[in-house]
Amino acid sequence: MADTNKTAKLTIDGKDYELPILSPTSGPDVIDIRKLYAQAGVFTYDPGFTSTAACDSTITYIDGDKGELQHRGYSIEDLASKSHYLEVCYLLLYGELPTRAEMEKFETTITRHTMIHEQMHYFFRGFRRDSHPMATMVGVVGAMSAFYHDSTDVSDERQREVASHRLIAKMPTIAAMAYKYSIGQPFVYPRNDLDYAANFIHMCFAVPAEEYKVDPILARAMDRIFTLHADHEQNASTSTVRLASSSGANPFACIAAGIACLWGPAHGGANQACLEMLKEIGTVDRIPEFIARAKDKNDPFRLMGFGHRVYKNMDPRAIVMKESADEVLELLGVENNPLLQVAKELEKIALSDPYFIEKKLFPNVDFYSGIILEAMGFPTSMFTPIFALSRTVGWISQWKEQLGDPQMKIGRPRQLFLGEKLREYVPVDER
Repeated sequence: MADTNKTAKLTIDGKDYELPILSPTSGPDVIDIRKLYAQAGVFTYDPGFTSTAACDSTITYIDGDKGELQHRGYSIEDLASKSHYLEVCYLLLYGELPTRAEMEKFETTITRHTMIHEQMHYFFRGFRRDSHPMATMVGVVGAMSAFYHDSTDVSDERQREVASHRLIAKMPTIAAMAYKYSIGQPFVYPRNDLDYAANFIHMCFAVPAEEYKVDPILARAMDRIFTLHADHEQNASTSTVRLASSSGANPFACIAAGIACLWGPAHGGANQACLEMLKEIGTVDRIPEFIARAKDKNDPFRLMGFGHRVYKNMDPRAIVMKESADEVLELLGVENNPLLQVAKELEKIALSDPYFIEKKLFPNVDFYSGIILEAMGFPTSMFTPIFALSRTVGWISQWKEQLGDPQMKIGRPRQLFLGEKLREYVPVDER
């Protein structure tokens, strides 16, 4: 981010203040207000931080109007079709695509870190059987700092590196164990002969009593889900990780905070909400009724899985995800699944109905990922944990970047106070 030699003039009570304008590599210019309070004695007001840049970053760039998503300068379409998740992890962490030797070393490192400390199994048994897998993940990931003392010192670059590898490697194991625990099945240990996505599927669906082979089409679809959710700039959970990190908290606590934030239905729970909507619709013949409700301004019903807060055009991730959805549904079929029949018909209508086209309510990545996960046999309670393990590398990359930023300060947003002014205390007997 460079000074443009341009300034913005702000006039308060007849006095002018010159604010520097900074220029990014891509995107709109940014007005630097860091010295505004010291100079003018005022704050800015921006609920939701929708017009505020809280940091500078070189990791991910989004142009919502154009429907573009880039990681380190590479388009998500290129990465999803030509790369794979662990290579994208390397790119996000280190800034460049790896050589073959670097990729092999990185894959070996991640594979050798997939097992969790055996005593951590007792943590799972402390949760109720009907605990939501996200509740379990928040607790277990936070507890990692009690087991891996050699990678909690954020001032040590080597410890930061080890913590990064451990989190990427162990998150699928923890997510799979949370799922197995919730359905009363024994834990399945990771296997070093399987790739990252196939290993996760195996840990979720294999049982000790018989052999389970992962279909390569399903493994590829899962790898794409991981890739398409790897990072998404300064969203709510990423900002939460950065805010926790700014206090000097250990990496496991920071990522646990990110998981907790992601749990919200407006963020990571969107694909779960989408599937619940499909269940509410129930059958194909009821779709027109719900389409009419979606168009009715006086009806609070909303079609989940359509449109996006950031993307004002087609979500670029959805384009790639649709290909995987088609492949998975062709493999597994939709004939015996009314939910998937509703999803396919709803998609068809949304892509052809003038109302949806005019308002740019295209199916988003949550719509297609929910369809894929439902077809693969995952319950909706596992959708957000899968999102969390996918996003872990993005959180870690942003965490590492922030720790290396000489401008880093502890996060401390200001407020517009609208409460009572100073009052005198009245003793209880006189009230």
